[in-house]
Amino acid sequence: MNIFVKKNMKSLLITFTLTILSSAFSIFIYDQFYQTEKTKNDPLFEAPRLIPTNYNFNTNGYAAESTDFTAAAKKTVDAVVHVKNTSIESNNTPSIYQYFYGDEELPERIGTGSGVIVSPDGYIITNYHVIENNKEIEITTNDNKTYEAKVIGTDPDTDIAVLKINENEKLPYVYFGNSDATRIGEWVLAVGNPFNLNSTVTAGIISAKSRDLNKRDRKNESYIQTDAAVNRGNSGGALVNTNGELIGINTAISSMNGGYVGYSFAVPSNVARKVFEDIIEFGDVQRGLLGVIGQALDAQMAARFEIEETEGFYITDLEKGLGADLAGLEANDIIKSVDGIKINEFADLSGYLATKRPGEKVSVVYKRDGKEKKVDVRLEKINRALFYYMEVRPLNSEQKKKYNTQYGLYISNMNNRRLYQRGIDNGYILLEVNGKEVNLLSDLKNIESRDIEDLLFLSPSGEKKIVLMQY
Repeated sequence: MNIFVKKNMKSLLITFTLTILSSAFSIFIYDQFYQTEKTKNDPLFEAPRLIPTNYNFNTNGYAAESTDFTAAAKKTVDAVVHVKNTSIESNNTPSIYQYFYGDEELPERIGTGSGVIVSPDGYIITNYHVIENNKEIEITTNDNKTYEAKVIGTDPDTDIAVLKINENEKLPYVYFGNSDATRIGEWVLAVGNPFNLNSTVTAGIISAKSRDLNKRDRKNESYIQTDAAVNRGNSGGALVNTNGELIGINTAISSMNGGYVGYSFAVPSNVARKVFEDIIEFGDVQRGLLGVIGQALDAQMAARFEIEETEGFYITDLEKGLGADLAGLEANDIIKSVDGIKINEFADLSGYLATKRPGEKVSVVYKRDGKEKKVDVRLEKINRALFYYMEVRPLNSEQKKKYNTQYGLYISNMNNRRLYQRGIDNGYILLEVNGKEVNLLSDLKNIESRDIEDLLFLSPSGEKKIVLMQY
């Protein structure tokens, strides 16, 4: 009996074990084949994916801009030159040296900067302040060749100067880019000679556009701001995009200690190119005038003028007989754009007009009584000039009759503190410079501040007053 029971128990154990194994195997087959096939066909099921750590994606649909600057640097470094300016100390700068040796023995001063070759026959663009008061200018190229440069023309208002060197072979040069097409945030390279370190390349981005560093000096500044490192000696060098195209001439830095702290500024290439072409073709810069007087809008100005608009250029007055007046623009109109360029600040307007010539037409979008309108305006030749920190204009027939003079230039804005302290102000007439009558703006063209010895003025009351430039 015991033997029979034992055999039965053993048989039951074997059967139970086989049943368990068979069930487990069935569950395994079901899970691996049937359930997997089902989930694969289920649209709501998504199998987990392995994503590599260097996976990149764009949310805007545009490819990221290249950060390989080697091609742009290669196109630029050989076309950026070192500029050495041997200049004479200004007569208007008093020094102990002058008391002993007199003006005839003024000491020389050496200044350095950069320049950009913009044509294969040796034309160079640099900053006016780099070659100011020059006696001799020496150019050194990246392959260590030296040349004596000739000044072809200058434009102090935009701080641009054009030089020329003579070379029988074609020189490497930089192509002009379109500075109006640049965008905030795009990569740029600054190429120059800081601290006499030739062919230095630094990288950054465009931080802002249409920067006016001094809104009180009445200059048409509209700089490109970058964070590419720029230091002393970079002035006149190239600011290029990643294609190696010239989009600016490095001009200034904003610093408390004279060194680079993260902000640098460049004259836009469209302005520099226009100045360059004008100097080559006409001998001086041709500027087109819209003929509006006013103020860029912000919240404070909007409250002052009791309007809701906080962007645009608010017209307070127009110069009679010029383009804007003839096109039908009126006081209290708000200029919103010019040729599609949005106008938020005065620098937006003045910077764009600095690329245009007299006789050209621009499309102006403006607001009047809350409605947008569009009109074409012909730019006229600017009938004013900055001389010794004074804005002067030719006399019209009414002014000649009022002041009882047939020559002279009308002072429309006085920014010279020294002359203002001596009683010379807006409304005076500048009659003579160094004893010579002035009647046309061109009469002042080649007169440097250091060369001024005396000025003769005529007051609104008819009194003549001479100011001697003694220090």
